[in-house]
Amino acid sequence: MAESVVEGEGGDATRRDFIHIAAGAAAVGATAMVVWPLINSMNPAADTLALASIEFDMTKVQEGQQVVIKWQGKPVFVRYRSPAELQRVIADDHASDLKQPQTDAERTKPGHEKYLVVLGNCTHLGCVPTFGTGDFGGWFCPCHGSHYDASGRIRKGPAPANLVVPEYDFVSDTRIKIG
Repeated sequence: MAESVVEGEGGDATRRDFIHIAAGAAAVGATAMVVWPLINSMNPAADTLALASIEFDMTKVQEGQQVVIKWQGKPVFVRYRSPAELQRVIADDHASDLKQPQTDAERTKPGHEKYLVVLGNCTHLGCVPTFGTGDFGGWFCPCHGSHYDASGRIRKGPAPANLVVPEYDFVSDTRIKIG
């Protein structure tokens, strides 16, 4: 009879130990599940950390071509304008239909007038305009009908402002740094 009591107590103690270990493991797992999102939320957002500034090689853009790059989650149009486009936008610098008057020289960097760098979002509701389909040889936003010239200036439609020129600099003759 004494032997069966000892075995019963030993068996109960083993089950009790297992329950304590399992409960402890579940508590550690639950704590990790609660704490991890809190710690992870302290990390900077990817769009502000990795893309705060970017460099782009301008040799990838041929005359008359536009390249779209992504910066801070937004499209950026980098356009290498042809001499005909440049003549047209400079001639329109003082046109009477400019909603937000700005010369082409104010929208480009001195010595690099052939390159135009603008955010690729319509200033009306943020749609992405297409190039070459507008009435003024520039961009057209098909969502609501805004027309921009080849300098990114609003010429017709509901958009209130010109396409935004982001902060950028030429770090060499062939590379720009945006941001």
